[in-house]
Amino acid sequence: MAININTETAIVINGLTKTFDKLVAVDHISFSVVRGEVFGFVGPDGAGKTTLIRMLCGLAEPDSGTASILGFDLKKQSNRIKDEIGYLSQKFSLYSDLTVDENIEFFAELHGVKKYKDRRNELLEFTRLKKFRSFLAGKLSGGMKQKLALSCTLIHKPKIIFLDEPTTGVDPVSRRDFWKILSELHNEGVTIVVSTPYMDEAERFSTIAMMNAGKLLMSESPKVIKASMKRVIIELVTPNLREAYKLITENFEAQLFGDRIDAAVENYDEEFPKIEKLLGSNGIKIDSYRIKPVSLENVFIHMLKAG
Repeated sequence: MAININTETAIVINGLTKTFDKLVAVDHISFSVVRGEVFGFVGPDGAGKTTLIRMLCGLAEPDSGTASILGFDLKKQSNRIKDEIGYLSQKFSLYSDLTVDENIEFFAELHGVKKYKDRRNELLEFTRLKKFRSFLAGKLSGGMKQKLALSCTLIHKPKIIFLDEPTTGVDPVSRRDFWKILSELHNEGVTIVVSTPYMDEAERFSTIAMMNAGKLLMSESPKVIKASMKRVIIELVTPNLREAYKLITENFEAQLFGDRIDAAVENYDEEFPKIEKLLGSNGIKIDSYRIKPVSLENVFIHMLKAG
């Protein structure tokens, strides 16, 4: 289905496809991104998230389909697009033997930003890196390296930033700080397109694009996505976790999260007694249970199982 462009649209994609040999990495995907929103891709490794972002940044050429970035045609006006976007890849290349200041200066020159010092100071203050400006990039922690990489990405004031799993491998405190910074950018009107394997981060998105095996499963707000699953989620705690999970999944839809089982049922009053009876007849005790709100993980796994 074709998506129409309007003044509020930052990105428009119609039927974008990319293959590598016989592997279809991105399979006829269509969606649009509203200006100023946080648009996020979620999905497992191999879902096509990185390939899609690389295509939108002009780093990989689509086999078919069309895309428009800020009104510019992806194929015909890629140079115009590169002036308006920033890209932070999974393996962003900082120069380890350069200081924080020198890294930002290098990327400023790369983007043709001549009067960059005020902007650099602003970014160092913004990312809380000001007191580390003379440190070599190679000596920074993982979280600080990501903040520096983001500063380099923002030096030319892009209207859209693309972030490919920016917090993977970063400690929880640094992840939280990084998202505070992204939240402030969002408040300033920057359009943020980000991929993540973390469903808790996906809760922060204005719109979530759920992907698997190159296909777009759903693209909606977190609220709409969770409301789409017409199931009751029963969370169970049992000392016989693996055995209980095996029995439940043979008869019901269930998901394992740590030391708990989420059973997804259509009718609680009818199906929970059956689960109790099933486990009880096999000598498995339920320590506790509760009805819990549907999570994004519940929906995603449900969609994968539904095919």
